[in-house]
Amino acid sequence: MVIASRPLRADAARNREKLLAAAAALFGERGLDVPMEHIARRAEVSIGTLYKHFPTREDLVAAIFPERLAALDVIGEKALADPDPWRAFVGYLEDLYALQAADRGLNDVLARDLPNAPEVVSACHRGAGHVETLIMRAIAAGTLRPDYSVTDMATLTRAMAQVIRDSPDEWRRFLSIYVEGLRS
Repeated sequence: MVIASRPLRADAARNREKLLAAAAALFGERGLDVPMEHIARRAEVSIGTLYKHFPTREDLVAAIFPERLAALDVIGEKALADPDPWRAFVGYLEDLYALQAADRGLNDVLARDLPNAPEVVSACHRGAGHVETLIMRAIAAGTLRPDYSVTDMATLTRAMAQVIRDSPDEWRRFLSIYVEGLRS
């Protein structure tokens, strides 16, 4: 028997929206490790209210990031529309890391394994399809070294997340050095 969930009372719905807005802002500014108490304080609700709506950090991440990760589909489609395979591949990397540099929470999400947030994992896997196609196109065109793979891209993304965390203004330089080493 499935029990239908009741709609939230108006005040509870407002509190939930305030929590989502506060968490989105703080995650974007400071990353996923921001204390939950800071989120409640920014939302002007009690910590108990936060935990009533979102019992775990993963629940809060799962409520915010699938929508933000939809940007990966947009940049993937933009790159796939570029007829030049090398420019498409490099453009995707530049757009991806610019997105990560602009949002510390998104940077953390892309660098971490979040098995308790399946919606987030699913959104990341959708983006992997674009990456695989971009890699295969660039290899087939002879512009990308033939041994490069999606696994290498995942490793690069984790490495770039650390570069962005440590030196947010240096990622473009690091990427240009890395990309030059990938040219076939």
